[in-house]
Amino acid sequence: MSILLKYKKTLLTIVVIGVVAVVAMMRSSGNKNSGDRQRGLGGRSGEMRMSVRGIIVSPVPLDENIEITGSVLANEEVQLRSEVAGKVTRILFAEGSHVKKGDLLVKINDADLQAQLQKAESQLKFLSEKESRQKKLREVNGVSQEQYEEALNSLNGVTAEIALLNAQVQKTEVRAPFDGVVGIRFISMGSYITTATVIANMQDISSVKVDFSIPEKYVSHVRKGNKVYFSIEGSSRRHEGTVYAIESKIDPTTRTLRIRAIARNEQGLLVPGSFARVDLVLGRQESTLLVPTQAVIPEIDGQKVFLVRGGRATLTPVVTGMRLEEKIQILKGVVPNDTLLTTGLLQLRSGLPVTVTLEQ
Repeated sequence: MSILLKYKKTLLTIVVIGVVAVVAMMRSSGNKNSGDRQRGLGGRSGEMRMSVRGIIVSPVPLDENIEITGSVLANEEVQLRSEVAGKVTRILFAEGSHVKKGDLLVKINDADLQAQLQKAESQLKFLSEKESRQKKLREVNGVSQEQYEEALNSLNGVTAEIALLNAQVQKTEVRAPFDGVVGIRFISMGSYITTATVIANMQDISSVKVDFSIPEKYVSHVRKGNKVYFSIEGSSRRHEGTVYAIESKIDPTTRTLRIRAIARNEQGLLVPGSFARVDLVLGRQESTLLVPTQAVIPEIDGQKVFLVRGGRATLTPVVTGMRLEEKIQILKGVVPNDTLLTTGLLQLRSGLPVTVTLEQ
């Protein structure tokens, strides 16, 4: 019995020692794993350090430009029409040709007016001679003053009638109102036209106008003399113009201000009616802060960015200015040498520890 009892005690001792050893090993493994986890955290339990990319914000010069769309217009443009109705007897222009101011383009039948004019001119000659004789007789009291005035009034009446007829004859002539190009004609020889009939379109394209509108927030920056650069559809060539007219009020429907610039067109490359991409130069800032557009987060209460403060992401409200193709101007909320985060913006939260890799 004593041997059996000793055996049981020995077996129990071995089991206890084994259990203690297993517990010690588990605690050692747990402490190691805990240390490994803590080394992967940001120094505090439950806070993971996130790897992100960012930039150091530095001031740069900025040309204050805004990009808008516009339309090219002729310097002068008119639809040629006749002042009187009648049959076309002559067409004196070629379609697409250049004409000078005052050139006769179309003649309307004026045979009846010419006959009346010839009759009036014949009367003018007779009455002129009569007035001259009456005047001489009046000087020697050969006729009364009343008789002389009757002759003079008759002469003046015919003179006025001739002037009226000449004015009516001029209305049968369609002349070029300015130097320019006449387009496609819409009438033919022998056509009967009225004052509503469009003969052709005529344009002065030695210079062109560029019409465009800007948002009202830029109104205070626009002045007569501002430069504009623009290109037209199908061409990469940039043309230069100058603002010369600004609308006197903002359109209450679109909240935009209409502006007109003028540009030379010596080579005739700019065609009226073309769509224009306009770059309006408002000025130049020698030092301003630009950040990538994707780094600015739009929210209900304004726009914000993530900056790094003490190794942690900090959500910061900002005020933005001009928007360029890939960058946006920051007016308030960021200062030079701030570290601004550009990636991981959807996962970031304010106060989260971050590891920042700077972009070149």
